[in-house]
Amino acid sequence: MEVAGNGSGDPGDQIGIDARSAITVALDIINNRHDLKLPLAADAGLPRLGGAKVRVVVVDHQGKPDIGQAEAERLITQEKVHALFGAYFSSVTNTASQVAERIGVPFLNADSSSPALTERGFQWFFRTSPHDGHFSLVMFDFLKDLEQRKKVKFKTLAILNENTAFGSDSAKVQEEYAKKYGYEVVARIPFKTGSPSLDAEIGRLKGANPDVLLPSIYTSDAMLFTRAAKNLDYNPRLIVAQDAGYTDPKFVAEMGKEAEGAITRAPFATDLAGRKPLIPVVNEMFKKVSGGRDLSDVPARVFTGFMVLADAFNRAGSTDAAAIQRALRQTNMPAEQLLMPWTGVRFDEKGQNTGVRAILMQLQGGTYYTVYPFELAAREVIYPIPKWSERK
Repeated sequence: MEVAGNGSGDPGDQIGIDARSAITVALDIINNRHDLKLPLAADAGLPRLGGAKVRVVVVDHQGKPDIGQAEAERLITQEKVHALFGAYFSSVTNTASQVAERIGVPFLNADSSSPALTERGFQWFFRTSPHDGHFSLVMFDFLKDLEQRKKVKFKTLAILNENTAFGSDSAKVQEEYAKKYGYEVVARIPFKTGSPSLDAEIGRLKGANPDVLLPSIYTSDAMLFTRAAKNLDYNPRLIVAQDAGYTDPKFVAEMGKEAEGAITRAPFATDLAGRKPLIPVVNEMFKKVSGGRDLSDVPARVFTGFMVLADAFNRAGSTDAAAIQRALRQTNMPAEQLLMPWTGVRFDEKGQNTGVRAILMQLQGGTYYTVYPFELAAREVIYPIPKWSERK
């Protein structure tokens, strides 16, 4: 059985490297015997396919939708893969999945968060993780609950978003929730991802002076923003980010205390290990193939999605596309078989997992800790974020 992984961005990009490491761990569990409470761990290979081993064909879309589209076509028509898996960038997932839909090949997405991806009426597209609607909802619930917890009142928000499908869709959803929850959006600032400077955008944010900043940006942009905010002495009191760059371990490692206090939404955190005994076991396997790196948001989502896809192949007992599609629609993976703090994996008629649940993490002392929902919290929320002049 062959699956094509449409890799995320530059081959040297840490998110793409971590995603491949997560797939390596999943392949080890699927293709060899392991004493784990995970689907397919007990047998070597796919038992309902005669012990067939799963093989992946990895390509690099370079973060470009046109390359992702062309590679999807090649993988299906020339490599003869049985499914597509990818592709992190929502814009690339959009174009690549259109190819799969046209030809009739299952496409499983584990890490793209644009809500529009599951609103296209596609029959071959499935997403295991939350989209920005789920994430934004938990962010706004958090703001209301934090107001009560800290005895404060947030009135104004600013949205900073890169201008591809991810950032644009995220900003749209956040504007809708802001209106619903009674917050005024005093600035919505889109910019081109990869811009050499964000000084002008930060100038606008300083002028608007929002109570809460909501950034939806990728890794290089998040690093650029943090450095520029320090240089220009911009001191947001609360940052609640839409994942992406803020959960990249490269961002955490390079920014260090400069990113202290930033909050990001996520579907996963290693400090949930006390409630999820699979986390430390899989994390140790991940560290062995990742050079000692711990699991983080994206590789945890990738691992989960890949295991769901392989489980569907096994239950289908076939590499026939329609059989795999039916098996994916019938997926009902329980919470105890997941690393994620979800209620399970079950797809609705749009191909969206209905068992998702989002959490919020805050960077404290160079490490992300779960801070919301409060009943899952490993640390108390730091608010307000210390000003640059107050940081040691």
